[in-house]
Amino acid sequence: MTEKNNDKRRYNFCCWYAVLGNPEEAAVKAGYPKETALTEATRCLNDKNCRNLIKALSQVISDKSPAKAGLRRLAFGACNDAISLAFADEIPTAEEIGKLDLFNISEIKRVKGGGVEIKLFDRLKALEKLYELETAQDSKSAAAGLIEALTASNGNNNENN
Repeated sequence: MTEKNNDKRRYNFCCWYAVLGNPEEAAVKAGYPKETALTEATRCLNDKNCRNLIKALSQVISDKSPAKAGLRRLAFGACNDAISLAFADEIPTAEEIGKLDLFNISEIKRVKGGGVEIKLFDRLKALEKLYELETAQDSKSAAAGLIEALTASNGNNNENN
């Protein structure tokens, strides 16, 4: 592997880790093989430059709430593995299924003709819930700021009396 490819994978790992918070999953998304993903994730997390990039990206994202992270994955996640599974000629082995990203799947069932029916979570609903969480948090921080300002001004008034 060239140094440029490795740098790109490390950068992608940092981006995915900042969003997902899961080192192994971030490594797989960044292009590392599933078999070595955890080892590569550990190497990246031990690298000072990677940690700095993750910190900077995390500040931009600013919220590591597991609920928001899950909603982001539902809203923006890829469905490539689900499509591959739906169009597979044979039933994949448990090992092959373990390598697939099936997070966005809400239901899988085998239909009578031998086909597979796959239902995905509703991206629009995930976006709506994410929006609700974001606006609720903004309202809480605005309310907290108002309370802080009022208590600070109240403290100043008490000092003047």
